[in-house]
Amino acid sequence: MTLPLGTIQTMTVLRKIDTGYVLQKEMDEALLHLNEAENELEENETVDVFLYNDKKGNVTATTALPSVQMDAYDWAEVVEVIPKLGVFVHIGIAKEMLVSVDDLPLYEDVWPKAGDKLLVTLGKDQNGRLLAIPATEGVIAREIELAPEDLLNKPISGWVYFTSREGTAIITTDDYRGFIHHTERKEEPRLGELVQGRVIEVKEDGTLNVSLRPLKQDSLDEDADAITNHLQANDGMIPFNDKSDPEDIRGTFNMSKAAFKRALGRLMKQGKVEQREGNTYLL
Repeated sequence: MTLPLGTIQTMTVLRKIDTGYVLQKEMDEALLHLNEAENELEENETVDVFLYNDKKGNVTATTALPSVQMDAYDWAEVVEVIPKLGVFVHIGIAKEMLVSVDDLPLYEDVWPKAGDKLLVTLGKDQNGRLLAIPATEGVIAREIELAPEDLLNKPISGWVYFTSREGTAIITTDDYRGFIHHTERKEEPRLGELVQGRVIEVKEDGTLNVSLRPLKQDSLDEDADAITNHLQANDGMIPFNDKSDPEDIRGTFNMSKAAFKRALGRLMKQGKVEQREGNTYLL
């Protein structure tokens, strides 16, 4: 047999050497370094170890037994980001595992940062080296719980496992699946980011629709400030008014037309802006 990397195996101590222990299972051997062993071992003693390949490609054992294994998923924290290569995650052993650029979003600005978390399993690259592989939608569907109806309007938090221009999918801290439509966020979150939002719909299939935007009364000041800042950055005039195209408004201010009109109305009532000939002017 060939020792299966990324799995936990019960092996026998064949002999002790200066750097650690040589372990054996049937005819295969692996090295357990001294700093990878929790306690001292004796010849012929059996021990459970996790197998991985070191930087030289050698089969190495550790008595640290991670929950992330081949075909076993768990959360792993991002510890390093290498542009054009991928991100490294900590699965509970000394070696950090690479999540390849091939399994990350096309745009690096929504890649995870250190401290973010990814739901991963282990797989292998073309050379047989272990990689961390993010969970697919099919895996997520098997992992999630059905959300109760009383979550409606409640605050909720979760980790992003998929993100695109159209929307963002999260797994909440209680293992519910949530979806954030692009109109319900100010900007696209990072993969692996922990986001805070509120439940705006509990769907019949037990999943959630979530908004990262504040309630209307809370967002009014924020939206008014965004319009004022845009006016100040454009010499006090913007080619927008309450009749402007909704897509143009969203593309410029990242808010709905209704939110734009509410904020604009407040600024006009406060005497801070006025509309003339289809434009808005700062007073």
